Amino acid sequence: MADLDDLKRIAEVEFADIVRTTMRLDYKIRIILKDNSFIDVYLAVRLPDKFGFHWECKDRQGTIYRYDNVPDKKWQNLSTYPYHFHKGTQDAVEDSPFPRTPIDGFRAFMEFVRGKLS
Repeated sequence: MADLDDLKRIAEVEFADIVRTTMRLDYKIRIILKDNSFIDVYLAVRLPDKFGFHWECKDRQGTIYRYDNVPDKKWQNLSTYPYHFHKGTQDAVEDSPFPRTPIDGFRAFMEFVRGKLS
């Protein structure tokens, strides 16, 4: 099972080209990107295998991207439920394009971010 330190290490080593710094904040990791936007990484303590990767973009529109698997009944019609992807806003939700394991899903999410920053 993945832990926050594993994901922190992946961000710092594999994505050093887009990551400025990382910090552990109690129950999450905050990753500051080179453009000063940030990603918060959550691994649930009480709900096994539940996670969320949330990118707050550095723009005036407040764009967010989040991949998580918290079972929200609003999204139960998605084929990948409970896995889902918030694409641009809180309410623009679609099927998850990412792997379902925390480590592989995190790597794929970070590749998505890298692509957006390029």
